[in-house]
Amino acid sequence: MARMSAFQRLVTKYQRDVDFLIIYIEEAHPSDGWVTTDSPYSIPQHRSLEDRVSAARVLQQGAPECALVLDTMANSSSSAYGAYFERLYIIQSGTIMYQGGRGPDGYQVSELRTWLERYDEQLHGPQPRRV
Repeated sequence: MARMSAFQRLVTKYQRDVDFLIIYIEEAHPSDGWVTTDSPYSIPQHRSLEDRVSAARVLQQGAPECALVLDTMANSSSSAYGAYFERLYIIQSGTIMYQGGRGPDGYQVSELRTWLERYDEQLHGPQPRRV
């Protein structure tokens, strides 16, 4: 949840220039599969699109205020982007500008923040530094 909070801060800070999107993919640790002890939720494997919609509603309660869409039941977005378990991307005009590592270990919100800071500087010029 700490990473979700960090992501929310980026959404809040950069939403004027960036469209953020979360694609909800298959559940990484379903309650009827590979269970972890630190999961705050008990979500079974999605057996239908309705299951995925229900699970996404749970995520949406604590998710950043940005668009949330669902992957297909064939997991086409997850496959296309190598997103399983989770992954960060920046796509600009159809080109991948940043591809984060696979989560959980490769999911680095700090790398995304660095890219966005540089992009913001290109758009708006350098920000004054606090002394």
